Amino acid sequence: MLGGKAGVAQKLALPESEKLREEEIGRALLAWYDRQARVMPWRVGPEERRQGVRPDPYRVWLSEVMLQQTTVAAVRDYFRRFTLLWPTVADLAAAEDGRVMAEWAGLGYYARARNLLRCARTVAADHGGRFPSTAAELRALPGIGPYTAAAIAAIAHDEPATVVDGNVERVVARLFAVRTPLPAAKPRLTELAARLTPADRPGDHAQAMMDLGATICTPRKPACTLCPLAAACLARQSGLETALPAKAAKPAKPTRHGIVFVGIRSDGAVLLERRPERGLLGGMLGWPGSDWSEAPAEPAPPAEGNWQPAGTARHTFTHFHLVLDVRAARLAPGSAALTGTFVSRDDFRPTDLPTLMRKALDVASGAFAAVEAPGRDH
Repeated sequence: MLGGKAGVAQKLALPESEKLREEEIGRALLAWYDRQARVMPWRVGPEERRQGVRPDPYRVWLSEVMLQQTTVAAVRDYFRRFTLLWPTVADLAAAEDGRVMAEWAGLGYYARARNLLRCARTVAADHGGRFPSTAAELRALPGIGPYTAAAIAAIAHDEPATVVDGNVERVVARLFAVRTPLPAAKPRLTELAARLTPADRPGDHAQAMMDLGATICTPRKPACTLCPLAAACLARQSGLETALPAKAAKPAKPTRHGIVFVGIRSDGAVLLERRPERGLLGGMLGWPGSDWSEAPAEPAPPAEGNWQPAGTARHTFTHFHLVLDVRAARLAPGSAALTGTFVSRDDFRPTDLPTLMRKALDVASGAFAAVEAPGRDH
């Protein structure tokens, strides 16, 4: 018993040998997963696995790419839509870039969508439409790093690869009371996670670690009394369960500025441009405008019109905050685009825009509504 605390988690016996302790942790974790595994649209659960159902590497890969820095709740509908539109990697490889980018809109971190297409086309062209089965081979594919390669190899191919995401880092840091702050602790946490990874059911083990971190061993207020590993948790023994993993202080994010032009013609066509492939929001549709910097130069308007300040749109990226000054104009019939191209009302879906550009549209729409409200002078 730990500190006199009672609870269902205290049933795990602690062998004296460290190796036996780690094996017992693994058994307790899988037993818990067999009872409590989360149901995911991309996952083959423990009962299905026992019945011989194998995970589809394509669905594992797609889900893991979508889940990078994105919540499960946000990914579910995107995953379902993608797999309905493109049921196989060959289908995705044959898709139009613009359609894929439009379906990805709102999910963020758009380099993932570009790498998704590059990887799908490489698998279709160079691997006969089949994903390689080892982590080493998977890492050679575009956009697949160590974590994603290990996840696909373990979950889809039963390779005992070590899968370490943020949830796993937290669980391991607490189990072994690793006090070194992140990110410096990452190599040590990966080494410890590798010691826990079993040869048998490595994919279920990886998913169990992720589920434990997501549902019980949470960043704040971990539910230790429900944890199947509580009796083995060195952080809990030391009263450090809420303090670990420690994190180094992050520097303050800088703020950049930009200017965008939201132009809508009287026939409902909107003036858009496709952003360069490289860089933030690469390959996505957006409003013409300036670069993003501390003091961007005033750009030329993308069409002749009465451009007026409409307000600001604010957005936060991983490394900086962005403030966009939105200029809006109702453009005359037959207006020509000096930058970008007009997209007809029927072909334009606001949902095809990334979140930042939708925020700019909302700002412009509010300005248009204010000007055009009944009783206002024009």
